[in-house]
Amino acid sequence: MDMLAGSVGFLTGYIVPFLLVLTLIVFVHEMGHYLAGRWSGIGITAFSVGFGPELLGFTDRHGTRWKLSAIPLGGYVKFLGDDDPASIPDYDSVASLPEEVRKRTFLGAALWKRAVTVAAGPIANFILAIAIFAVMFSIYGRQVADPIVAEVRPDSAAEAAGVRPGDLLVALDGNPVATFDDVRRYVSVRPELTITVTVRRDGADLDLPMVPKRTEITDQFGNKIELGLIGIVTNQETGNFRVVEYGPLEAVGQGALQSWHIVTGTFDYLSNLVTGRMKADQLGGPIRVAQASGQMATLGVAALLQLAAVLSVSIGLLNLMPVPVLDGGHLMFYAVEAIRGRPVGPGAQEIAFRIGMALVLMLMVFATWNDISMLLG
Repeated sequence: MDMLAGSVGFLTGYIVPFLLVLTLIVFVHEMGHYLAGRWSGIGITAFSVGFGPELLGFTDRHGTRWKLSAIPLGGYVKFLGDDDPASIPDYDSVASLPEEVRKRTFLGAALWKRAVTVAAGPIANFILAIAIFAVMFSIYGRQVADPIVAEVRPDSAAEAAGVRPGDLLVALDGNPVATFDDVRRYVSVRPELTITVTVRRDGADLDLPMVPKRTEITDQFGNKIELGLIGIVTNQETGNFRVVEYGPLEAVGQGALQSWHIVTGTFDYLSNLVTGRMKADQLGGPIRVAQASGQMATLGVAALLQLAAVLSVSIGLLNLMPVPVLDGGHLMFYAVEAIRGRPVGPGAQEIAFRIGMALVLMLMVFATWNDISMLLG
């Protein structure tokens, strides 16, 4: 009985939130491809959330099969003339089609139409994230605090550099900061890198070089995270904690800015991986995403939606990487085609897609191994 209750709890607490978040992101991504393809006059034979055997579906009046498939880790839009869900064209089949039909295939479409259709998926992910953040900011506003130091931790980078309680942080490496979150965001992705913190003290600005310490912290759910810290703290009285409310247009702007922070933070993390300033064990796979979904679900719908926004940006960014089988790989081939004046040959494309698939599978295996290692402690 206890085992059954535990299984039901795991299903409702982790798997269901994970599938809801993933389905939303996948649906929006594929809808971007679908709408751009329809607008471009390209025929679409299937729209699937998930891979593998079809669980349920229907065929619309345009001949598109809309379906929910058994393996819920992704989805696809299959265009007229595609050989498989990865949008690899069937050159022989397309060549044998009548001219009028060939024009409606993905391969027969103009280069710019193919590029727009492929890019529309990741763009839709970014739009989804901006929309979620904008709605959250419109409803709840945003809590901010002034970048004023209330306390300097002993043996910290800030103490060594001469930061004092009451100092106002005005810039980091010459970049102006307006809130304490701006400071935290900038410092956290720069462990073991020298940064210059400009503080205002007694009306004068002082430039204080320091090196954020790479530090492992534990979040409220017990997850261990590595980031850079300089050892400063603010509080309600010193930082003037408050909620800033935004109108609709301002909320959209803040949503776009928040999405941009995720993009830059991702590149900063990848840079830290390459240089060895951070470990690769923070790369998460489906198990960790499911865990995060369950944890956010305990905080409410708003927290789960914000996780969806973060993941949507990440998936959109990942899909733009120039790896064959990903959207960015297709765009890379189109760029080559635009420069050469003719498409890359079918043989070269097939080899590249096989290599790309192998790379993606290796990344998934590595991320899943990290997930299992994390769970085992």
